[in-house]
Order: sequence, then structure tokens, then C-alpha cells
Amino acid sequence: MAAKNAMEGFTKAVANDVRRWGAMKQTGVSLRYMMEFGSRPTDRNLLLSAQFLHKELPIRIARRVIELENLPFGLSQKPAVLKVRDWYLESFRDVRSFGDINDKHDELAFTEMIKMIKVRHNHVVPTMALGVQQLKKDLNVTAAFKDLEEIHQFLDRFYMSRIGIRVLIGQHVGLHDPSPEPGCVGLINTRMSPVQVARAASEDARSICLREYGSAPEINIYGDPDFTFPYVPLHLHLMVFELVKNSLRAVQEHFADSDKDVPPVKIIVADGAEDVAIKISDEGGGIPRSGLPKIFTYLYSTAKDPPIENYSIRERGGVVMAGYGFGLPISRLYAKYFGGDLQIISMEGYGTDAYLHLSRLGDSQEPLP
Repeated sequence: MAAKNAMEGFTKAVANDVRRWGAMKQTGVSLRYMMEFGSRPTDRNLLLSAQFLHKELPIRIARRVIELENLPFGLSQKPAVLKVRDWYLESFRDVRSFGDINDKHDELAFTEMIKMIKVRHNHVVPTMALGVQQLKKDLNVTAAFKDLEEIHQFLDRFYMSRIGIRVLIGQHVGLHDPSPEPGCVGLINTRMSPVQVARAASEDARSICLREYGSAPEINIYGDPDFTFPYVPLHLHLMVFELVKNSLRAVQEHFADSDKDVPPVKIIVADGAEDVAIKISDEGGGIPRSGLPKIFTYLYSTAKDPPIENYSIRERGGVVMAGYGFGLPISRLYAKYFGGDLQIISMEGYGTDAYLHLSRLGDSQEPLP
């Protein structure tokens, strides 16, 4: 009840302002544009970037507030969702109360403010996942997937919007780095090695598997480590981490009572003319065909549901070892954000192949929900 009453701290004028800004049109950007614009982080370009965000962020944030207020099945009233809504309302009010950005001093102050907004929203994914877990506990989800399509669509829009907001803020803040790494333009590494990122993400996933099970399958990576292309390393790390983590768990559990040698998880990085494709293959027994349509929904997991009271999430890498059902759908959104995709092909009784497609052209507009 305390969480709901927090809404009363926001005036009717703020509520009207939210509706007005939520009706405005969003402006999308592309990876290529951010890279080209950010390659010249002059005071003038930083000022233009801040002025753009000063107008764009309240539009995107307001749309999410409106949706958070109008979710079906009582999801809007779950304590965790109310908390997320209040974070968005507070951030909306912060941006709207910031005056015009006319000079370098204004721009620097605005940059500090949006850095704080980004920190405030660090735990949106786990908190929303908790709200969905609370809803799932109340519903007979296995019998109601079609009825819950509206929630799945909302969560896709919500998380895609969150990715966009964090990219815009992160890119602007990153352009202030006085000594960026070679080839880096804000969040974007113009010479990112997908093999090297896959190796780092795999090591992180394997360490979690070791922690959970006491052992972990080997991981073999095939591809040219010297091949590079422009992309956001953090996004690729998150996606590969999630996919490898799923494969490690499947193999570990499939061979738990077997005397056979545990087969490795294989990662293949292919350099195509349009796409960089990454295939992650395992021999973990696969997914039943009846379960495949559900794997990209937010109310399904091949793992046993974890208890709500023990809920925790690893923000950088997606989710804990298993159970919340958010890893795959969010990974696919990260892939789609810059024009890629994620596909899962499974052979029940043998294993699963995940195909991660990343557009190397960088000119697709972000998909605005």
C-alpha cells in the first residue's frame, strides 16, 4: 500500500504532463549515426546531444509510465511494478524540471543528472521480473498463455524501450570519457572482436555453472579472433552469456547421472557480408517441440520456478543460473535493437543450437515500441 501511495506525491500537473509527453512522437537513431556523430565529441556536438535527450527522454519515459499504469490481470498493482512505475515517474520529473540547455555548463549538469537516472533504473529488470513472478503465482499460467499475450507484448515493448533509453544515456555519457579505449566511441567499439567478447562471456557463464553445480562442461570457440566490426560489446556479452549459460545448464543436467564423457559447448563465429552470425551448440538433450513456442515468453522457463523470496538477478549478465524465464526474450530484444535476431533450433533427445545474428551494416533504425 505504501508503494501505491507514492503516486500521490506527484501532482496532477505532473500526471497531465506525462500524458502530454507520452502522446509525442519518438525519434529513433541507428548504430551508424551514433558512431559517426560521436566520433567528433566537440562541445557543440555534446550540446546538441544533450538538447536532443532533453526532449527525447521524457517522451520515452512518459510512454512507459502510462503503460505501467494500465496493465491487465492486476499486474499494475503488484508492489514490484509500482516501484518501477515510481522510478520512471521520478525520472520523468527530473528531466522535465531541468531548464533549457544553452551552454557547456548546462550540458555538464544535465549529463550528471541523466547519469543518476541510469543508476536509478539499474534494477528495473529484476524488479519487473519479481512483479511477473508475483503475477505468475496468482495465475494458472500453463493454461493461460494465449490470454497472457498482452502481457508478453507489453514486456517486449517495455524492455526494448529500456534498452533504447540506456543506450542513449550511456552513449552521451560515454562521449565525455577523456581517455576512451582505442576504437571506442561512447558505448560502441568500432573494432570489436566477437570472438574475444564470446570468450569473456563464456568464462563468466562457466564460472556461474561451476558455482551452481561444482563442475562445468568445456567450451570450444571457433572463429578468427582478429576479425572486428562496430558493435556494443556490453550487448554482445549479455547475449552470449545468457545463451552459453543455458547450454551449460542443459549439458550439466543432461549428463548428471551419466558415465559418458560430457561433450563441450561449441561456439562458432561466422563473418558474413550482411550479418555476423554466432552459433552456440550443445548436446544437452534439447527442448520438447511443444515448449519451443514458449521459450521467448516471460512466464516460461525450462528450469524449476525459483522461490520469490530468494529472488536475485545479475543485472549485467541477464539472470541467475535459471528459473525466471527472462534471459532469452531479453537477449532477442538486444539482438533486434540494432537490426539482428536470435533463433533457437532444438532436437529433443540431442541438443539445441542458438543462432545469434548481428547486423554488421549498422544502418537499421532502432525499433521504437
